[in-house]
Amino acid sequence: MTREFTGWHMLALMVGGFGIIIAVNLTLAWNAIATFPGLEARNSYAVSQTFQADRAAQNALNWDVSADITGGVLTVDILDHRGVPLQAEITRAILGQATNVNMDTVPEFSWTGTQYTAPVTMTEGYWNLRLELIAPDGTKFRRRFPLTAK
Repeated sequence: MTREFTGWHMLALMVGGFGIIIAVNLTLAWNAIATFPGLEARNSYAVSQTFQADRAAQNALNWDVSADITGGVLTVDILDHRGVPLQAEITRAILGQATNVNMDTVPEFSWTGTQYTAPVTMTEGYWNLRLELIAPDGTKFRRRFPLTAK
């Protein structure tokens, strides 16, 4: 004997289906908020007031800065306008995944005479190196380098 499909059955199906959808959305939203701070600058208005001047000063350095990761070693090359390796002061360096600040690390760089190197431990995936340097004349140099660890 087959039971009749009633309005209560349909109500249970709808509440159950939408309940699952809402639970999944809330879980994803919670994880997104819990793992990403969403903060680049404490006061974006104040940063915007000097942005053009800071960018012009950084571009005037005419540096070619690159970062790479191979075999667990992070390398940063800084070349001046003639292509000669340059030693600048690293004031801030943070290596982390774009979506999870829990894995952020501060690499311990050492100067090899031609480049900066730092041993790092990381999982496969996409990473960002946020680097801040100071030139010998006091000019600040900031850049984010997207890296892929294999």
